[in-house]
Amino acid sequence: MEKIKKKYSKTDCLILGIGFLILGLFVLSIAIPIVYVVLASFMDPTVLNNQGLSFHIKDWTLDAYRRVLENEMIWRGFLNSFLYSLAFTAISVFITLLAAYPLSKKEFVGRKLFNLIFLITMFFGGGMIPTFILINQLHMVNTVWAVLIPGAFNVWNMILARTYYQSIPAELREASAIDGANEIQHFFKIMMPVCKPIIAVLALWSFVGMWNSYFDAMIYLNDANLQPLQLVLRSILVQNTPQPGMIADIQSTAEMAKVAEQLKYATIVVSSLPLLVMYPFFQKYFDQGIMVGSVKG
Repeated sequence: MEKIKKKYSKTDCLILGIGFLILGLFVLSIAIPIVYVVLASFMDPTVLNNQGLSFHIKDWTLDAYRRVLENEMIWRGFLNSFLYSLAFTAISVFITLLAAYPLSKKEFVGRKLFNLIFLITMFFGGGMIPTFILINQLHMVNTVWAVLIPGAFNVWNMILARTYYQSIPAELREASAIDGANEIQHFFKIMMPVCKPIIAVLALWSFVGMWNSYFDAMIYLNDANLQPLQLVLRSILVQNTPQPGMIADIQSTAEMAKVAEQLKYATIVVSSLPLLVMYPFFQKYFDQGIMVGSVKG
């Protein structure tokens, strides 16, 4: 069977060309910083400071990664971030799905009112100081719950899950009702397995959001043993203060400055690896969940 060749007009070709050009520039704007950070983390700090970045690296070095991975605070922060992200993802996805399910039912009394209340919270918040006072009065300051509970419910994720529920045929509920299943049984035994794509999307977004967050931890967590990796990374990048164990064997102040610059890049790469490793496992659900969840509103 011969393939039908689609003919493009000059206008179509021009629009496609402009689109590809914009997309290419966008990809470059993302790729160039990533390549720069990765290459700089392997370069000799003296060469990097004197000559700048080079794509022809003669003397590769893993010294920065050795210093990063040997540091206790990095590992503690890494473990804290991983545990916080797992716990936050489980709590956030579960709460979001529970809220979205009844709001997807047209027969639910007060459905429009609850939807409106949730939407208002997307544009108006209580403010940082009142929120801190509330968290303090709940005795959650300097506990892991201060970073897990306040942001666990995301209205945008709820809307996406609600829309996905609405795309599922109502006959599925009727069939389960005939078999004697109540709403709770239908939700856990029927809807949850059917909603794997949207669950994967919500889990990915929640995990990435929690992994990259540092502001709540910076405000509520004073104990260094509870701080996530992003706070350790912030102290290295923003405050320009590497952890003492990373540069303990360096005597020269100038040499410390050179190594500290390379440590920044190595720490960024190490902190980004979990997300890069995790994404391929969720990719097969990602497109399906987004497309199906955005068709029907």
